[in-house]
Amino acid sequence: MRVALYQPDMPQNAAAVMRLAACLGVPLDIIEPCGFLWDDKRLRRVGLDYWGAATIRRHSAWDAFRAAPGVAGARVVLLTTQGAVSHLAFAFRADDVVMLGRESAGVPETVHAAVDARLTIPMAPGARSLNVAAAAAVVLGEALRQTDGFPAPPADG
Repeated sequence: MRVALYQPDMPQNAAAVMRLAACLGVPLDIIEPCGFLWDDKRLRRVGLDYWGAATIRRHSAWDAFRAAPGVAGARVVLLTTQGAVSHLAFAFRADDVVMLGRESAGVPETVHAAVDARLTIPMAPGARSLNVAAAAAVVLGEALRQTDGFPAPPADG
């Protein structure tokens, strides 16, 4: 399982997803360009001491991401308000890449057309969308539950 951010434009959200990925033992892929400098102090402040614990790969563009080891051949599952399938009705696989779009604009139509699945999170009537870090947590939780992919708890002793 991997999580990917497509051209993130809010450093606080990218850092929150980085922290989530570190805590769940899931690699994080960043598809450039970002809408902020990668060394932004807000990134480090939210990431705290998880900064070094996260496995992060940055990709220069969409095509470089799709060709990267661990991604090439894997299903890319996009979380989108335009999805027709609930994440709860989707059968995740352990090698899936859960991708979230840019906070301000999602992903372009070319990316929508290229992903393997487009999922949505069921919400209360009138609600538009979740913060990308919250959406990542909701869907990664379900994906890891389905695939028995949560990190093993520490042994008692």
